[in-house]
Amino acid sequence: MATAAGLQVRDRIFIGGEWVEPSGADPIEVVNSTTEEAMGSIPGCTPVEVDKAVAAAREAFESWSQTSRETRAGYIAAIAAGLNERAEEIATTITEELGMPLKLSRIVQVGLPTSQFASTPQLMEEVDWEEEIGNSRVLREPVGVLGAITPWNYPLNQIACKVAPALAAGCTVVLKPSEVTPLNAFLLTEVIEAAGLPAGVFNLVTGTGPVVGEAIAGHPGVDMVSFTGSTRAGRRVSELAAATVKPVAMELGGKSPNVILDDADLAKAVPDGVAKCFLNSGQTCSALTRMLVPRQRLAEVEELAKAAAETFTPGDPFDSGTRLGPLVSDVQRERVRGYIQKGIEEGARLLTGGAEPPEGLERGYFVRPTVFSEVTAEMTIGQEEIFGPVLVIQPYEGEDDAVRIANSTPYGLSGGVWSADNYRAIAVARRIRTGQVEINGGAFNPHAPFGGYGQSGHGRENGRYGIEELLQVKALQL
Repeated sequence: MATAAGLQVRDRIFIGGEWVEPSGADPIEVVNSTTEEAMGSIPGCTPVEVDKAVAAAREAFESWSQTSRETRAGYIAAIAAGLNERAEEIATTITEELGMPLKLSRIVQVGLPTSQFASTPQLMEEVDWEEEIGNSRVLREPVGVLGAITPWNYPLNQIACKVAPALAAGCTVVLKPSEVTPLNAFLLTEVIEAAGLPAGVFNLVTGTGPVVGEAIAGHPGVDMVSFTGSTRAGRRVSELAAATVKPVAMELGGKSPNVILDDADLAKAVPDGVAKCFLNSGQTCSALTRMLVPRQRLAEVEELAKAAAETFTPGDPFDSGTRLGPLVSDVQRERVRGYIQKGIEEGARLLTGGAEPPEGLERGYFVRPTVFSEVTAEMTIGQEEIFGPVLVIQPYEGEDDAVRIANSTPYGLSGGVWSADNYRAIAVARRIRTGQVEINGGAFNPHAPFGGYGQSGHGRENGRYGIEELLQVKALQL
């Protein structure tokens, strides 16, 4: 197994443009998901550090919010260049922390966040910063200090989705990355420092959600919270933010339906759907985890899905042939195995995989790629987000039934529709209550709005929509 040279021990956080040693912070161990060995540690900070970071961000806001957009764009472009220079180091770190195969980490875990920063200067030109409406001049101004709380599954990208638009909008930032995959955030912070961003505009405080995350969400000096994570944690963030009536943007869980209509090309649709479910070992909030298929074509789909799933053999993420790395942690592995066992107990038909450890992988948080069929909307695995390499196949009796099943969960983050007739696919997509729907495998667009309906959250990230989310609207009556 490939490992980094030595432990990455981080004992300082970044506040007010300086690396400072937190007081009374116990270290949090960071574990390599493939070897199950410690790969580093970070400070487990307290609300004291949050207070200091918020104070620094508030002090910096007055001048940063008044800088020209051209100046802000220059800093953002410099950050993009810095990330690009350190791309291999970042990709290796995230692969060790998270377990995504290295070749994919280079493209997804580093390529996407670098692109987020690189594209932001141009996206700033698409925002209507001022407009005239009758005798009013409508201004869009930064919301203020942004508290950004990010997840472990796409750690650097989800940071970039918040920090890049915040800097573009003229906001200052207090970031708490996930304590499970935090080391990449320190690399970004070094890049930001090297870019010369003014002191206090960006601040990094590490620790757990119940301590540091809650202190940020409830802090009266934080003007807005942007949170990505579980629906359960999102509810708590909303409760804490409500005390100071601050806006919250949140992207939460998903149980996304992939509706394959009766005229679809199954040879294309089914393997594509399996791959979309298993990306990042299924640890993707927008993964197409429910494959909805016509009852009369169920046997064909099952055969294709089983064959496709069995090509995702788990293995060392540093091996070039590996398609499925480990899950991020022992907690996550046990959670996913529990869902697989629940599916069996509730009567779903197991086509491949299962709760047993994969053969030959005694170390690492690995789970077998698993496919269930004959899953109903009432089953636990048909309702709840599993966050692992588990696909459920749900047969339907007609187009209306397919839409009913698609909309039968509390979530609404993503979805897909496959049909030989694009117009028919789009008509069905319009009926699915989700924030995005891909048609016949349409590629993810990082400039399109990303966010959910229902318990998948509210607010939008990506493109100019991510910048606009962080702007207040003011009307001057002239």
